[in-house]
Amino acid sequence: MARRRSSLGFLGVFGRSSDLRQLDAALRAADLHPATVPEPAKLTIVNLMKDHFGETEPPVEAYGLVAAFFAYCLSGPEAFERANGPEARKLIEERMETALAEGDGPDAQLVLLAVHANLIHPDVLSRYDIDVED
Repeated sequence: MARRRSSLGFLGVFGRSSDLRQLDAALRAADLHPATVPEPAKLTIVNLMKDHFGETEPPVEAYGLVAAFFAYCLSGPEAFERANGPEARKLIEERMETALAEGDGPDAQLVLLAVHANLIHPDVLSRYDIDVED
């Protein structure tokens, strides 16, 4: 079955696709306002999710996991913990360490997206010694 394309909508006539609406809701749940994430980055995120899960639509629970990780990248450790709690921060930091050690995979791709879109929080850059010059 062919993968359904995501849609931003057009002049209020055609609505946003369900995957982008789900991502927006998940970003809000992770305390990151969707307006702070540019639309091209959101499209990239949902396409990465579709690539990773190999389905026409990623599972519903995947949106929360991806949004929390991306929110950490953009908000930084302290703000993420204030909004989501110390346990959530610990889980995300474990995922971050694994992603950076492996250098590939869905979480590593989200870090790369945050870096290249110039959205990543400076504290995340310094904490994990991520070099944006390369």
